[in-house]
Formats: sequence, C-alpha cells, structure tokens
Amino acid sequence: MSEPQVTIVVVPRERFSCARQSLESIYEHTKIPFKLIYIDGNSPAKTKLYLQEQAKQNNNFKLIRTECYLYPNQARNLGLQQVDTKYVVFIDNDVIVTTGWLTNLVDCAEATKAGVVGPLMCQYEPLHEIVHFAGGESHIFVDKKGRRRLREKMYLQGKRVADVRSQLQRTQTELAEFHCVLVRRDIFDRVGMLDEAFLNTKEHLDFCMTVREAGEKVYFEPDCVVTYLPGPPIETSDLHYYMLRWSNAWQMASLKRMLEKWSLAEDAYFTTKYKRLCWRRYGTIIEPLAHRLTFGLGADFMARAIATIDNGVNRVLTDNHKRTQKKQLSQLKQN
Repeated sequence: MSEPQVTIVVVPRERFSCARQSLESIYEHTKIPFKLIYIDGNSPAKTKLYLQEQAKQNNNFKLIRTECYLYPNQARNLGLQQVDTKYVVFIDNDVIVTTGWLTNLVDCAEATKAGVVGPLMCQYEPLHEIVHFAGGESHIFVDKKGRRRLREKMYLQGKRVADVRSQLQRTQTELAEFHCVLVRRDIFDRVGMLDEAFLNTKEHLDFCMTVREAGEKVYFEPDCVVTYLPGPPIETSDLHYYMLRWSNAWQMASLKRMLEKWSLAEDAYFTTKYKRLCWRRYGTIIEPLAHRLTFGLGADFMARAIATIDNGVNRVLTDNHKRTQKKQLSQLKQN
C-alpha cells in the first residue's frame, strides 16, 4: 500500500454528539490511504471512551486530548503540528462524508496545483440534499469614501443539490470553509499557523485571504460532497461547549480581530454582527425553551427574560474558561 499523501485532522465544532457518526462515515467512505489526527477537546466520558477505542483499533490514528474546551483554530493548530504529509484536511466532528470525497479533493489539488480545495458543502438532514456552500467570495474592496470594507458571499446556500448539481463545475474561487477543507501542507511554512486570535468565527475568511495574498489558488470541487449537521445541542453534555463556542465574548473578539488585522472600516457589516452576537443560542436554545415553558403563550416575553439570564451565565462561562485554559494547555505541551 502506498504511503498516505493526506492527514485528516478532525476537530470539535460546537458539540460532541455527532462525533461517532462523523468518524464512521470517514472510515466507510474514504478509499485512499490517509493518516488521521483526532483532536478531542474535553469531550464527555462516552465520546472520550469511544475515541480511545478507535485509536487502539485503527492504524495511523493519533488521538490528542485536552481537558479543556478549545477554540477551533487552537484545535486545528494542535493537529497541524503533527502533520508530515503533502496535504492536510481539516474537518469538523459533525461532518458526514460521501464515497470518494477525499480522492476528489486530492485530484483537484493535483490537477490545478491549488493550495486550498473546498467541497460542495451541504447542511442538515436528509444528508447531502441542501447546499450550504458552493464556493464564494472573500476580499477587501475600497468604497467611494476610501474605506476598506469586507465582501463576503456564499454561493447557492439553501438551494437543493438536485436543482443545481448540473450547473456546478470545478472552478477557482475566493473562499472555502473549515467545515471541510484540503490544504497543501507547505503553505503553512510560508503564511504561518492559523491565527488563534479568531476564537470562533471568520477564521475561514482570514485564512483564504491570507493564502491568496501569498499567491496561492483556492478551488471549489463539486465532486466532493459532504454535509455538516449544525446544532442545537442534542445531549445535555453538549451544552457547556455549545454555549462557549457561540459565546458573545468569543464572537466579539473574532470580529474585532478581523476588523483590526485587515484595517477594515467598522461599517454596517460589523454593527449588524454586533447586534446579533447571541443569535445561535437564542434560536437553538432560548426560543425553544421559552415555547416549552409557556406552551407558546407569551413565549417572546419569556425568551427575553431567559436571554437576560443567558447573557450573565455566558459571561461566567467565558471568564472561567479563559482562566483555566492557559494552564491546561501548558500541561499538555509539557507532556
């Protein structure tokens, strides 16, 4: 058997209850040799045990566990430090792949000499039916007032795959997402590791713009089809990490990093994002809880009351995490 060209780095996205389904899809549908590095960022006991068993049973499976929750780019960098193959694929632990997915990503990179290749990314169940992302735009433009502004656009989101599949072809694009993305490993020797100041959002925009500034190409490969399964938290054990992952503090810090790193104007794009910091928690946790408590009567009032409590709890969670994570990661590096 030939030596693997690719290392798959699996990282937590927002919860752990999809981890088994995601990993089993990788082993079922990947037809070329690969190495796998699994970053287990403080998963609950059931998932921790499952991953330990998988690491024992499978060759080329390296498990790295931390006893603290991780920012996405922290997790990716922990895995990246161990990669010694030509390509690395970053994939979230809630992504389900299809047969030939990895072969098609590598074929695209080899044929086009792309530095980054993204798949046709779908969303929700039933699997592989609704487009989440089919390439996109991410660049800086200067408006009439001389302000540097961000252009972000995702193509075909919400469309049915069956309706648009015949239109899709391998093409150069500006944007790929970290749900699933292949990157040529030597790019990081030029641009450095992933920016860990992006705590939970916009890191894919930052990375793709950085790569393109370095003269590398980003490609969209529609013959690779994968699906990510977003929240809400399915199990109680998901809740803590989900709350952190979509915390106000992490999102605000990420937006500020984007603003400052790329010398952008604080325009309507950013002010709108500031106003909607808690939208994921509100839509997936607070509103459903309010409806259950009120049987739909007065749910809006109840949701606002819960949101006030949620904001306070959220601040406590992020403050506690900030205090403890540095010590725990230091211990991991020493080991």
